[in-house]
Amino acid sequence: MAKPTITCTPAENRINGEEVLSFVVSNDSVEVTFTNYGCTIMSVLAPDKNGHKKNIVSGFARPADYLNSHPYFGCVVGRFANRIAFGKFTLNNLEYQLPVNNGPNHLHGGIAGFDKKVWRVKNVISDEDAAGVAFSYTSADMEEGYPGKLEVTITYSLNANNELILQYEATCDQPTIINLTNHSYFNLSGFSDATVDEHLLKINAKNYTKKNEHNVPSGEIAPVENTPLDFREYKRIGQNINELITDKGYDHNFVLQNSTGAISLVAELQEPVSGRLLQVLTNQPGIQVYTANWWDGSITGVQGVPYLQHGAIALETQNFPDAPNHSNFPSAALSPGEVYNTTTTYRFTVI
Repeated sequence: MAKPTITCTPAENRINGEEVLSFVVSNDSVEVTFTNYGCTIMSVLAPDKNGHKKNIVSGFARPADYLNSHPYFGCVVGRFANRIAFGKFTLNNLEYQLPVNNGPNHLHGGIAGFDKKVWRVKNVISDEDAAGVAFSYTSADMEEGYPGKLEVTITYSLNANNELILQYEATCDQPTIINLTNHSYFNLSGFSDATVDEHLLKINAKNYTKKNEHNVPSGEIAPVENTPLDFREYKRIGQNINELITDKGYDHNFVLQNSTGAISLVAELQEPVSGRLLQVLTNQPGIQVYTANWWDGSITGVQGVPYLQHGAIALETQNFPDAPNHSNFPSAALSPGEVYNTTTTYRFTVI
């Protein structure tokens, strides 16, 4: 495998007066493009079993295109990924109200979350083993209603083993909550197939966080056995997807079997025709599986085809949704002197 390389290109326009850049990292097998606007992964060119490359993630051609409305293509969401019930949480006996932007709930950091920020380029990585960029952002005290100033660094790097490694670090100056993830959507056919119904999915999870009528966890940890959410062995995504009528597909948090906190293999996604295989490794306790249930063909992406319902799948490694409001969930609290530190790896290979 070739030594990973990186190139940088300034965008045509500034966003919010700040310089926007795009970066291409490549090891001659896999090529990934990302931008400092929203820490967004714009494309992933990955080979099939015959060596033919296609872009397997949803997205646009230029960073400026992400200013238009879209369902979080490829970006980092935070401070708190996923939903917080009614936008409320209590921390150290103080109640906080966050913006409500998804029905009755707060979603993905609010109105202007991390996906809409221009991140600073902190460091460019280029060595024998990997190439990538460390991005940083300072979230001010009470930005989007969250307490405390938060210093965040997110590093994207591609190594010689076709692994895209996402490292998240953060510190704060007063108690706050945090839950970061990347929101890339994958279609391993390169969107040659309009849906991911024929993809095979496997998740290392015996349980999931059951939801209530407001689409947030009830607090109950329920078994996946005898439900459409049982992916303990490989299963076609389309096999049971139409049984999930309220959500129009999968939009569920799985409780991962990696309680030690070590980075481990938690999910695998296969596309049988191309032979592409995506493996997801993380030290996070949960993974949100979302099958683009509300895509309706109104957005045409860089592949030149409309993005249709169930056209891709997001595998969002994370803490549990609404974790601050459930004492039996892993804590989402971060205090001064502590370091939030999580890692997720997307490994691209073939079968």
